[in-house]
Amino acid sequence: MPAPLNRVATTPELPSTADAVVIGGGIVGVFAAYYLTRRGLKVALVEKGLIGAEQSSRNWGWCRQQNRDARELPMSTKSLDLWERFATETGEDTGFRRCGLFYLSNSDDELSGWARWRDFARSVGVTTHMLSSAEATERGRATGASWKGGVFSPTDGIADPASAAPAVARAILKLGGTVHQSCAARGIDIEGGRLSGVVTEHGTIRTKIAILAGGAWASSFCRQLGIRFPQASVRSSILSVSPGASGLPDALHTSAVSVTRRGDGGYTLAISGGGRVDLTPQQFRYAPQFLPMFVRRWRSLALGGLEGFRSGHETLARWRLDAPTPMERMRILDPKVDQRTIRLTHSRALELLPALRNTNVSAVWAGYVDSTPDGVPGIGEITTVPGFILAAGFSGHGFGIGPGAGHIIADIATGDTPIVDPRPYHPERFQRSAWGKVADF
Repeated sequence: MPAPLNRVATTPELPSTADAVVIGGGIVGVFAAYYLTRRGLKVALVEKGLIGAEQSSRNWGWCRQQNRDARELPMSTKSLDLWERFATETGEDTGFRRCGLFYLSNSDDELSGWARWRDFARSVGVTTHMLSSAEATERGRATGASWKGGVFSPTDGIADPASAAPAVARAILKLGGTVHQSCAARGIDIEGGRLSGVVTEHGTIRTKIAILAGGAWASSFCRQLGIRFPQASVRSSILSVSPGASGLPDALHTSAVSVTRRGDGGYTLAISGGGRVDLTPQQFRYAPQFLPMFVRRWRSLALGGLEGFRSGHETLARWRLDAPTPMERMRILDPKVDQRTIRLTHSRALELLPALRNTNVSAVWAGYVDSTPDGVPGIGEITTVPGFILAAGFSGHGFGIGPGAGHIIADIATGDTPIVDPRPYHPERFQRSAWGKVADF
């Protein structure tokens, strides 16, 4: 019972040239390709598997400003506007709507943290409402419990992970761009000290601009180019239930479990921050840089198994450009589900929201959430390889901020003024220590 995913058509022929090539068909990659194509560039989007098949269809679907790290908040705010604008521009349906996000808690420390974020948010023009005990209990009446307090962020929303990336890919095709599935990018060509082409399993595309939006595969791809990009993945397991529950919030978070309405009327159920760390050579290599994050978040993580070795996305190996790569042997990262987590998530959800007892489990799946040492993505042109732009390490936040990230990438690629300051995201910051800089949320 894998994560639901809509399918999109593949362009039959690979172009010999392009103004820009986007590597990776997740939500960030498709939005980067979309905004480049809208500017009149000839764009080719290459994806080793299917559009949106990895983490872009395996997430909750939240599009939020609430509790964002200060460095990500400007991109989050812009993204919400861009989600709305995309539907108007294209007529394509990503399932996006500003339903508001609702948080409940009985922890004084948690409520105090949310209040501090509310005060910060006001300073940058973001609206969020702290709820009293009475207000939280009333708004959370579907739980049948009393609560000390909560938060409601009315301008935040959700989109449908099953349909969002494919919808953007269809818009790219309408604009004259090309979309190539089952087409792994193996590496790049360099001439005169700068990027001159992208080598794929089906041939080389001559281009001066390549964007790597490769998700959990980005670090191993960068290693082939002599680029050090610290990245580590956590295996997260979640489930969905069928329609049948009524009177529930569209998006609710508690420390025990989080619940999100899906496009089909069912719900996605997940435990926030939980996951298993599958040890890999790459995990060991970058362990010192991830120590600050581990110190902060160790309570929510558990040791995994050998899934990461089997998947091959965190290999330290070098590969040839004229032979199959690990990406062709593992077209879609589809790791083993942690059944214990699934059972715990489901039982917590039924306890929190009794109406869910009228539903059945419809799907269970796992995915790899790729993170950077500070929990903020790496976006920017690599100075040692002019023309090569990295956009990866979105640390579980990529779906919601996908439109903003894609727009920033297009701005960088075309030399336009970026919609927000891109400097906090530049990958060169990973050459320095992450101590004291790990994202708060």
